[in-house]
Amino acid sequence: MRPSEKERIGEEAFLLEAAMRHVDEAVLITTTELDHPGPEIVYVNEGFCRMTGYTPDEVIGRTPRLLQGPKTDRAPLDRLRRLLSRGEPFDGRNVINYRKDGSEYVLEWYIEAIRDSDGKITHWISSQRDVTELKAMEERLRHQALHDPLTGLPNRTLFAQRLELALSRARMQEEPGALLFLDLDGFKDVNDSLGHEAGDKLLVEAAERLMALLTPGATVARFGGDEFAVLLEHPSDEAEAMRVAERIVGTLGEPFVLAEREASISASIGIVALSASSGGSEELLRDADVAMYRAKEEGKGRYRVFEEAMRVRILQRLRLEDELRRAIQQEEFALHYQPKVKLPTGKIVGFEALVRWRHPERGMLPPSAFVPLAEETGLIVPIGLRVLGEACRRAKEWQERFPGVPPLVMCVNLSARQLRDPELVSDVARVLEETGLDPASLDLEITESVLVRDTEASVVVLDRLRGLGLNLIVDDFGTEYSSLSYLKRLPVNFLKIDRSFVAGIDKDAKDEAIVSSVVGLASSLGMAAIAEGVESAGQAARLHELGCGLAQGFYFGKPRPAEEVLQWLADGRATTKRSSDD
Repeated sequence: MRPSEKERIGEEAFLLEAAMRHVDEAVLITTTELDHPGPEIVYVNEGFCRMTGYTPDEVIGRTPRLLQGPKTDRAPLDRLRRLLSRGEPFDGRNVINYRKDGSEYVLEWYIEAIRDSDGKITHWISSQRDVTELKAMEERLRHQALHDPLTGLPNRTLFAQRLELALSRARMQEEPGALLFLDLDGFKDVNDSLGHEAGDKLLVEAAERLMALLTPGATVARFGGDEFAVLLEHPSDEAEAMRVAERIVGTLGEPFVLAEREASISASIGIVALSASSGGSEELLRDADVAMYRAKEEGKGRYRVFEEAMRVRILQRLRLEDELRRAIQQEEFALHYQPKVKLPTGKIVGFEALVRWRHPERGMLPPSAFVPLAEETGLIVPIGLRVLGEACRRAKEWQERFPGVPPLVMCVNLSARQLRDPELVSDVARVLEETGLDPASLDLEITESVLVRDTEASVVVLDRLRGLGLNLIVDDFGTEYSSLSYLKRLPVNFLKIDRSFVAGIDKDAKDEAIVSSVVGLASSLGMAAIAEGVESAGQAARLHELGCGLAQGFYFGKPRPAEEVLQWLADGRATTKRSSDD
């Protein structure tokens, strides 16, 4: 028997209800009133109850407005009223609603009309989806794409976007602004000596100090490594940007406590103004970077405002760097050798190898013309390795041709970057093996400032070098203002007295007192003293009287190419008094 119309409708309602229970989305049906107090809820499915926390009895007969709250955006609701009043469907996204317990959730929803057989709208049916987690994930991904993962600061991409907006305002409204680009001086030393974990901690604390220092309207970004950028959108003038830079230098110059040790760095800052005539963001960043490098060249821990002349200078610097790389490939470096003598006899006991650059266009260049850049770029490592190899090869050659007791010793300088090179000890050992030079015939010279900067790391490397059997010299001793306690920990053999003290030894009682103290200090620590920069017989005589046994300087001989040294030794001039050609 066929079911009646009433039975058929009841069966369809039962099946529809069963289907709604298995739908994940929230479904509710309301009446069609749009004016106050609004439509009434006549049906909700289990998905709605799961999403909102309400039971059907708690919402049926009430308006959907019970889900709205202080953060619910009115704009999509106004659009909803307009569309439904015309009988058109509504599609809404990212609307904030509230559950029964007061918690927020983000909603995507769709509403359309239910019509009878005559096409008349009888109800509205809404399907809703909770996209809170999806929205949060999108925000996390967006944040990750635009922020530095270590410090949480904006990254280069986000900073460039904000800089472009600031530029637009500067051009249209003539609102001034300033860009500061800064680099942490000495960060690599901290990272290499204390480890990457300590380096990361320093970067995080540096970011926190910057954020605490600047006004809420400023943007601070990390560009990667130890580079940061600051955008000031409304400084009153250029002087205000300079005052901010000065405060940054001050706060970043205060010690950082890392791994239970204090570490000190400084900041070099470049400043460029934003104005109606400014170029694009990349051009501004480039100019600020140029000004920052200028500040670094002038001594670090300072700031400089960009000037057009700086761009010319940086282009020259980049050209010099390219030429340095080519010079390494083309082996354009040459060594000159300055004799080291025993006082008072003047007998040559060894030589110091000093690098020169045979520039194809500018001729023979002294170390001051290229070593600072080589040190900064890391090119000093391959250059230094070539110098070490050539110097050891020459020393072995001269020892074999001019045997003596003790044999001639070769001295080679080590830079700060070389001392941090993890391959340094193995490279030195390999060069000694390849050239056959006895390690006892090799002196390695390190500037005092390098050792004072990070004594702990230096001790480890110097111990390993001493383990090879060679000798170590502290260069420019006495010029670094620091505690002398580091000396007793360093496995060094010689202290080299700086030329600035030697120059006045026969005229200035204070210089004489300093030299005498260094000689005594060296002796008490089981070391020997070497004087550099000796230019007169009077200086040589006074050094001997004060107990200094070794010396070098123009009085004994200028640095010479290997060929001249070979001829010099062949002529039997192993004992030097100042020669006519010096």
